[in-house]
Amino acid sequence: MSKRLNLREFQQNLLDRMQQADSSGARVSTLGVQIAGKNWLVDMRDVSEVLPLPAMTAVPHTKPWFLGVANVRGNLYGVIDMAAYAQGGGASGDVNNRVLLVAERHAFNAALLVDRVLGLRDAQSWRQNEVEGQVEYQDEQDILWRKLDVQGLLEQPEFLQIGV
Repeated sequence: MSKRLNLREFQQNLLDRMQQADSSGARVSTLGVQIAGKNWLVDMRDVSEVLPLPAMTAVPHTKPWFLGVANVRGNLYGVIDMAAYAQGGGASGDVNNRVLLVAERHAFNAALLVDRVLGLRDAQSWRQNEVEGQVEYQDEQDILWRKLDVQGLLEQPEFLQIGV
């Protein structure tokens, strides 16, 4: 039989790993996500929570990339399909889709739908190139990543105008 960890052992193991990471100075503060087949890095300070796609209520007369509103523990969030917003496509619709709740520091109840979460990434040692005014990162496997500027996204007039 496989060894099972009880909740206390799991929490202690997690706490030990977090303290070890803090003491080594190697804090990973970016989350890797995939949007429309492209890899993006999201600053963890811009995300308050990552959730499976919640039940939504459609809002009539909105742009196709605005999927509706979702109630998350009593708070309403506007759900934006980032693939549709970026290029007119749409999220894959599979079980790996996740929503990133925008952090409260932005004072904006938005949930960004991404195709999948790829985990924490440390891009500090990756090569950087500037392409069309945007920084691209290249990891050890030569995979390209871009940084998702959540604050810049929230300031875009097109993003703020959801009505058709």
